[in-house]
Amino acid sequence: MSTRRGPIAALADFVSRWFAVLVLLGGLVGLALPDQTAVLSDAVPVLLGVIMFGMGLTLRVNDFALVLRRPWAVLIGLCSQFLVMPLAAVAVSWLFGLSGLLLAGMVLVGAAPGGTASNVIVYLARGDVALSVTLTSIATMLAPLITPLWVLWLAGSELPVGFGDLFFSIVQVVLVPVLAGVVVRALAGALVDRVTPYLPLVSVTGVVVVVAGVVGANADVVVTSGLLLVGAVIVHNGLGLGLGYLVAKVARLDETACRAVSVEVGMQNSGLSASLATTHFTPLAALPAALFSVWHNVSGAALATYWARHPVREPQQRSEPA
Repeated sequence: MSTRRGPIAALADFVSRWFAVLVLLGGLVGLALPDQTAVLSDAVPVLLGVIMFGMGLTLRVNDFALVLRRPWAVLIGLCSQFLVMPLAAVAVSWLFGLSGLLLAGMVLVGAAPGGTASNVIVYLARGDVALSVTLTSIATMLAPLITPLWVLWLAGSELPVGFGDLFFSIVQVVLVPVLAGVVVRALAGALVDRVTPYLPLVSVTGVVVVVAGVVGANADVVVTSGLLLVGAVIVHNGLGLGLGYLVAKVARLDETACRAVSVEVGMQNSGLSASLATTHFTPLAALPAALFSVWHNVSGAALATYWARHPVREPQQRSEPA
């Protein structure tokens, strides 16, 4: 039987391999054609819903069973996810002098669950993929409750949005599509398996359009304050990757689990952050998310390359304290 793949599958493989470069190009297009791409920012919530539905199609009910088998590893990962990045967002914003909507945007990034690309990065990094998938899934389910609380507390009570507004937005654009994808996979697994190879094409296209739209809507800010924001995003991402790994090490998780927690903490669902920012604030508040979307894919790919060259040599131990 022929193993030759069709052109669409080959294109999906291509965009997966060059995800970071394509996202960067999307940002450059937004910067070069701001008037044409700014209108795309209005479609961010819809695009995120499509991306989240695709994520749901990749999940199985068994992906959540790891909570019962390895509760300590999952607990450490979730606590790191929802503590390290929100607090780091405030610290970095203070360090770089960011306030107002830019502070809100940084906190939105920090309070979001793990990014959809994190599972691929963990796989390439020779990390614990099962733990990564579980953390992404559960953090996404918890986001409607936890993300609004962090944003309203850390970004200031004067923000023109309440807990209920943020809660229902996340339910609509994240939780409902993900659950719909899980249900579709459970009911039509064979069909889903046939289309799964093409999902990266949809997800990558969605993220690229989101970045182009947000950057286009804020082209003037990128030109005047771009380096400052890029610096803040790089530091924020670096703190997430580094502190996530450190917390997991202190908790005595094994090396593969430490890598998974590091990536899950450092790579955020910047699409969700951009969606909430454009829906409830202004495109300016979505700018940190757009820049983060570009950078965390670059740093994640670089880290995965490094770890892939340093495979875990010792037998994998259980991710539980001794």
